[in-house]
Amino acid sequence: MNSPLRLGIAGLGTVGASLGRLIETRAEALANKAGRAIRTTAVCARDRSRDRGFDSSGLAWFDDPVKLAAEADIDVFVELIGGSEGPALDSVKAALNRGLPVVTANKALLAHHGVTLARLAARKKTEILFEAAVAGGIPIVKTMREALVGNDVSRVYGILNGTCNYMLTRMEKEGIAFDACLADAQRLGYAEADPTFDIGGFDAAHKLAILTSLAFGCELDLESVFIEGIETVTNDDIAAAAELGYRIKLLAVAMRTDTGIEQRVHPAMIPADSALARVDGVTNAVAVDSDLLGSILLAGPGAGGEATASAVLSDIMDVAGGTLRPTLGMPAANLAPYKRARMRAHEGGYYIRLSVLDRVGAFASIARRMAESKISLESIVQRRRDETADASIAPVVLVTHETTEAAVRKALEMVSKDGHLSGEPKMIRIEALD
Repeated sequence: MNSPLRLGIAGLGTVGASLGRLIETRAEALANKAGRAIRTTAVCARDRSRDRGFDSSGLAWFDDPVKLAAEADIDVFVELIGGSEGPALDSVKAALNRGLPVVTANKALLAHHGVTLARLAARKKTEILFEAAVAGGIPIVKTMREALVGNDVSRVYGILNGTCNYMLTRMEKEGIAFDACLADAQRLGYAEADPTFDIGGFDAAHKLAILTSLAFGCELDLESVFIEGIETVTNDDIAAAAELGYRIKLLAVAMRTDTGIEQRVHPAMIPADSALARVDGVTNAVAVDSDLLGSILLAGPGAGGEATASAVLSDIMDVAGGTLRPTLGMPAANLAPYKRARMRAHEGGYYIRLSVLDRVGAFASIARRMAESKISLESIVQRRRDETADASIAPVVLVTHETTEAAVRKALEMVSKDGHLSGEPKMIRIEALD
C-alpha cells in the first residue's frame, strides 16, 4: 500500500469535527478504497481542549491557519474556516503556493476569488476541490465537472438555501407568519442570529455563481447575479400561489441567452406538481438542462456536519487516488470572460400584488398602464381584506400572461406614479420550468 495521505485541517467546527470523526472511525474502509491510509496529522482551531469526538492527542496543533498551510508536514490542506477574506483566503494561497491541493467547503471564498485562486493553482500544478461548497452533500460539483463534461448545458437552477426552503415550507403548511418562522429557524440552528445572508438570497447567489462557471465554462461573476430575498413574501402570497397551482420557492437560475448569461436569485412561483416544488424543509435540489441528457435533478441535504463532511471526504479521496481535475472544470486559461445578459429580458408570467386605494378610477388606471406596456392580464382578483386591515385599501392580485420583466417594471413604475397605491407593489416571477 502507498504512503499515507496526510491532511492538515484548518477549522474544527461542526464540519471539521465531523470530518475528523469520519477519518478516524472509517480508517480501514477508506484505506481499502483509496489504496492508501488517510490520516489527519495537523489541525488549527481556537480551543484545543474541546472534545470533538476523535483523538487529537497526537496531532500537530497550529494557532494560525496560514502557518499550518505554509509549514505543516502535510499532503493536502483542508480549509473549513469560512469567510471570503482574511485567514481563509491567506491560508489557501499559502497552501497553493506550496503546490498542495486544497479541499474547501467555502462558497464565499470561491465566489469572490475563484478565478484568481484557480489560476494560482494552475501555475503551481495543483488544484482546488470544493464539492462541499455548493448544496452540501449533493454531488453536484462532480456531476457538472465530470459526468456532464461532454454535454452542452443550457440552464442550471434549483433550491440552494435550506433556511429559506424550511421557512417557506412551514409558512405554507402551517400558516406561520414570516417573523415567527424565522425565530423558529434561528432557535433550531437553521438560521444565524443575523439571518440576512440566508433570507436575503446572498448565500444562494454565492453557490449559483460557482455553478454558472462550471456550467458555461466562464469566469465567475458574483456581481452579475440579480439577488432578491424572501423577506417580503407573505402568507397571502403563498395562499394565492396555491390557488393558482403553484408553490413559492427561493429559486436560483443561471441560463445562457441570446445576449449572454443570466444569473438570478429570487422567490418564484413554480408548478405545484413539478419535482422541484415537492422539495421541502432544509433539503436542497439542483436541476441541470443539457443537450445529451435533457433535464436531471439531484436532491439531498444542503447543510449539516455529516452531509458536508461527506462531501469534503469525497474530495480527499479523489486526491488520494490521484484524480485531480481543473478547478473550474477546464484549465483556468481557457475560461471565457463572463458576458452578462441584457438586464430584465426574462420572459414569463408574473404574479403582482398591489394595495390599491379604494377609489373611483383606480382599477381602470392600473389596467390602462398594463395595456400601455403591452401586458396581457390572465386574471385580476380583489382578495378578501383582513378584518384588521384598513378599509380604504383593497388588496389586488394580478397574474399576467407571458411578458418581459422590463415591461412589468415599467408598468408598475407608472402605476406607482399615478398615486393609486399604498406602499410598493410586489412582483413574483412565475417559472414554468419547462
